[in-house]
Amino acid sequence: MSTGIKNLARTLDSVDFLKMDRRTFMKAVGAMGATVFLNTYGAQMAEALEFPETKLVWLHGSECTGCSESVLNAGNPDFAQALQKLNVNLAFHETLCAQQGIWNDGKLVNTSELNSEILLEELFKEGKYILVVEGSIPNGPDGSGRYLVIGNKTFKETLGEAAKHAAAIVAVGACACWGGITNAASDVAKNTDYRGVAFSKTDASKGMLKELGIDKPVINIPGCPAHPDWILLTLGAVILGKIKIPDDLPAVLDQYNRPKVFFPPDHVVHDNCPRRGYYDRGELDEEIGGPGCLWKLGCKAPYAHADCGIRRWNGSVSMCTQAGGPCIACVEPNFPDGSRPLFVEAEDKGVVLGANIDTVSKVAVGAAAVAAGVHAVRRMGKGE
Repeated sequence: MSTGIKNLARTLDSVDFLKMDRRTFMKAVGAMGATVFLNTYGAQMAEALEFPETKLVWLHGSECTGCSESVLNAGNPDFAQALQKLNVNLAFHETLCAQQGIWNDGKLVNTSELNSEILLEELFKEGKYILVVEGSIPNGPDGSGRYLVIGNKTFKETLGEAAKHAAAIVAVGACACWGGITNAASDVAKNTDYRGVAFSKTDASKGMLKELGIDKPVINIPGCPAHPDWILLTLGAVILGKIKIPDDLPAVLDQYNRPKVFFPPDHVVHDNCPRRGYYDRGELDEEIGGPGCLWKLGCKAPYAHADCGIRRWNGSVSMCTQAGGPCIACVEPNFPDGSRPLFVEAEDKGVVLGANIDTVSKVAVGAAAVAAGVHAVRRMGKGE
């Protein structure tokens, strides 16, 4: 744990988080990881557990289960510990549930203990759960949703039933947020018609809930996969009532329903990239494996609004660019089409006020320009 985070934890240790206003709470959890947050406020959370348990229904659409793997890889606290501290009952998670289906040992099973379909139906009737959706929802072919059928029911239909009775809806991962990789441009895209819960790429009018005629707010936690902290801290804020739905959402979320504290509109991954100094000096790698800036290798960090550079991954150890992989802007609603080709320099995009990087670099070279906030000096030292 860094010295700064340790000091922050000590500073906040005497603060009653239950009495924090929403803005203070979100700033605090935004600066802290899930580990520090849950450990710092462990005693207060024990007192807070007097409120009723929260049920969590986690549905899987068309996806790779990468976001579930990401949150399951969270450490200290791990996913199970976090749920316990937040008094959460993980009532349904298709990957983790042990239900064996409609048939068991050749006989029809009609109990929720062994039949996940019946379990879901019972949960829908009870309602008042937080619905987490991972994966996109196919609308095709021809609006039928038949490209994803589970238990002879389309996922489109299941999502509709789940959303109607949910107290809050959280879309986890790029696919659930706006279609992600499944919604990429292709020869079959029109037929499959994959969509996110509230968006189809950047279009909020084509989200699946809109298609189903369901008017409910959705919190988007994008990424491919999403960071465990983004998921756990958002769920924690909702469960503890620090995000009042729907009243607080306009202030808490950006135009794409992302929590601003994790996906700041005025901040990009590039700002805190470990390789940022190389960019400022115009030292750009042209082959994978070098120490310099990855811009020429297709890095999209200047267009990715996320706190990866501050939060890091795998226990705050590293991140994509630090490990030598260009950022692919997987948190953006136009991913992956807007990031392709992934490992090719994006010459036609601008960083500063929409200006082309080459144009800016020719007129804003030098330490003064960098200090003034102009980061595009990629050609300095090349005589251009």
